[in-house]
Amino acid sequence: MRYRYWLTLTLPLFITTAYSAETTSSEQKFEQKIEQAIAEFEQTPREYWSYQVSRYENEEGDITQSIERYTPAADIDNPWVLVSANGKVPTAKQQQKFVKKKRKQAESKGSGGNFSLKLRELINLDELQLVTDEENLIMSFPVQLARLGDDAVGKLQGRLTYNQQEQFIEEIMIVNSAEFSPMFSASISELTLTFSFIKIDSAVLPYQHKMDMKGRFALFSEIDETSTDTYSDYQYAGKPDKSLSK
Repeated sequence: MRYRYWLTLTLPLFITTAYSAETTSSEQKFEQKIEQAIAEFEQTPREYWSYQVSRYENEEGDITQSIERYTPAADIDNPWVLVSANGKVPTAKQQQKFVKKKRKQAESKGSGGNFSLKLRELINLDELQLVTDEENLIMSFPVQLARLGDDAVGKLQGRLTYNQQEQFIEEIMIVNSAEFSPMFSASISELTLTFSFIKIDSAVLPYQHKMDMKGRFALFSEIDETSTDTYSDYQYAGKPDKSLSK
């Protein structure tokens, strides 16, 4: 992947002020829910869960697919296994390349190189705005992602869905409101990032990440990319016993 959105009469003034205070109090209550949900996500030891990831990428018509398996265990040199590559059993060379890539990711990300998303950096709690409070709580917020460059500031808008029954963030969607340039010679006209989650007992875990992006690179090269990572088959493995690796 190359590039991986406030009249003057006393009574009306009183009513307006009271409504404003009620709205502020309500939004503060919702903000507390979101902050608690973020804390619960942060406290989930994702590296202690085994799971499978199905990856799909379509880059200007070039489609690649893979299935990967993560199994935390102290006696396994690398917890990742490439199950299939483009529908086929991977060759020894593909397995070696895959393991090398995962080890490099583990060195830079930690936690075995598995999924890492900092919701506290993504969701601006101070600027959350209530959209609706019905079966699910939906709030919007401006998004700033450093990796997308300074030109994206003010052009990305986020929208989160909070499951009020299960009390967790079920989905976060980010879209751009204007074209932006994340890097020299690249222009993104359409961007949609979707992060969805599931809750198993008290653990909040990734369910799916999806990106749809369109734009241009170097004037003549088209950017038209879709990628989807779907997580499944979660099993709690517990913290590995380090003594087993000795």
